[in-house]
Amino acid sequence: MTEVGEMSEQHKRTVQDFLNLAFNYKRPAEAFARHVHPDYVQHNPHAPDGAAASAAHLTDFVARFPALSLEIKRVFADRDHVITHCHLKLTPESRGTAIMDIMRLWEGRIVEHWDVAQEVPEQAANSNTMF
Repeated sequence: MTEVGEMSEQHKRTVQDFLNLAFNYKRPAEAFARHVHPDYVQHNPHAPDGAAASAAHLTDFVARFPALSLEIKRVFADRDHVITHCHLKLTPESRGTAIMDIMRLWEGRIVEHWDVAQEVPEQAANSNTMF
């Protein structure tokens, strides 16, 4: 595997570990400490900028939904960017939300984050799933 391919694979593992630790293991503060760069830039308009403020925000969010789960459906990487397609459920019985995250890594840590979210509808206009 090329050096770029190895870097992309390592970045994919970093992002997956971050997401699992933060959401599925309910340890967002540890996920940030382990995987997020101190110069972290947050582009989600509902979350504060900066590593410490974003970590606190995510910690509060996860605490509000103790049964939440995140299923990572797809992970793509290109050099320093990783894109994930996930299914977030706040409760086991909810339809959930489709989430696309884009994370940029620098020095092996997540330094920038963008995301888009779309609720899974009760009825769809087609028979394809969102995942």
